[in-house]
Amino acid sequence: MLGRQREGSTVCPSCGRLVGVRDAVCLSCGARNPALFGFGPALRRLGGDLAFPNVILAGCLVLYVVSLLLSPGALAARGFMSLLAPDWPALFLLGGSGAEPVFGYGRWWTILSAGWLHGGLLHIAFNMMWVRDLAPAVARVYGAGRLVLIYLVSGAGGFLLTSLVALVAPGLPAILHGGVRTIGASAPLFGLFGALICFGQRTGQRGVRQLVLGWVAMGVVFGVLFPGIDNWAHLGGFVSGWLVARALDPLREERPGHVLAAVVGLAVSLLAVVASVVTALPLLRG
Repeated sequence: MLGRQREGSTVCPSCGRLVGVRDAVCLSCGARNPALFGFGPALRRLGGDLAFPNVILAGCLVLYVVSLLLSPGALAARGFMSLLAPDWPALFLLGGSGAEPVFGYGRWWTILSAGWLHGGLLHIAFNMMWVRDLAPAVARVYGAGRLVLIYLVSGAGGFLLTSLVALVAPGLPAILHGGVRTIGASAPLFGLFGALICFGQRTGQRGVRQLVLGWVAMGVVFGVLFPGIDNWAHLGGFVSGWLVARALDPLREERPGHVLAAVVGLAVSLLAVVASVVTALPLLRG
C-alpha cells in the first residue's frame, strides 16, 4: 500500500493531467516533481492530497473551528474585524505564540504551531485566499517538498523574530511593536513572497519580482493602516523564506531528501500543536 511506483503514469496533483512517475516537470502545468518520486500514488490511496495548499487549508480550518468551540465568547459582538474571534485561552491551548508564551512560559515550540491558528473569520479568510494563490506558484518552481520546507521555516522565523522584538523592545510604537501574543498564517505566507522574489532574482525574471514586490507593498500598507497586524512576524517570515529559498536554489532539481524533510517537518509541526495542548491544560486549570 505504501510502495513506490517506479513505472507507468500517475495524475499530476496540480492540474489533474497524466504524467510519468519519472517526470521531473509536468508538461501541462509546469509543476515540479508531480509524482513525488513515485510515492504520489501511494499517498493518494491513503486519502492524502498531494497539493500542499489543501493541507494548509484543512489544518487551519480544523484548528479554527476547534478554537471557536473552545471559546465561550466567540459569538460576542466585538466589531466587524473581530467577527467570530476565538478567545486567547483557546489559542494559547492550541499553540499561540509570542513573547508571553515563548519566554514567559517557555513554550518555544509554539513558533511552529502558531501559523495554523487564526484570530477571526476575516483573518483566516484573507490568509487562506493568499494560500490558494501563492502556494501553487511556489510549488511549481520549487517542488512540493521544498514548498513545505519554505512555509514551515518561514513561519517559525517570523514568530521567533516578533517574540524577540517584543521581549527586548517593548516600548516601540504600535505599528513596530513585537508580538506579545501572536498567531496566523501571514508569517509563512510572507515567506512564500520571499521565495518568489528569490526565484525572480535567480532566473532574472524581473516581472516576477515586480509583481511580488507589489503584493509585499500592499501587505506593508495593510499592516500600517490596520491595528493588530504583526509586522515583525511578516518581516521575519519574508527574510526566512528568502534565505531558505536561496539555500534550496530554485535552479536545482528537487531531491527525495527534500520530500522526506517536508514530511518530517509536517509531523513536527503537528507534534507542536499536541505539545501545546498537553502542556497548557495544567496551566489553564490552575
